[in-house]
Amino acid sequence: MSTQTHLDALRAKHKACEAQLADTVSHASSSDQEIAEIKHRKLQFKDEIAAIEARMGSSVSA
Repeated sequence: MSTQTHLDALRAKHKACEAQLADTVSHASSSDQEIAEIKHRKLQFKDEIAAIEARMGSSVSA
């Protein structure tokens, strides 16, 4: 898998987490634990995206 393909997949997963989070928050039966887990996953994707973009940026600068 190319770096760009991996990055696109991570962005899609991050966006899916956003949608899942919005859906979960809108339901009164959602637990705080469930919301926290989705937020954690979303943050992990964001961090991985940022790390890949930083590596790509540094390789272009070099």
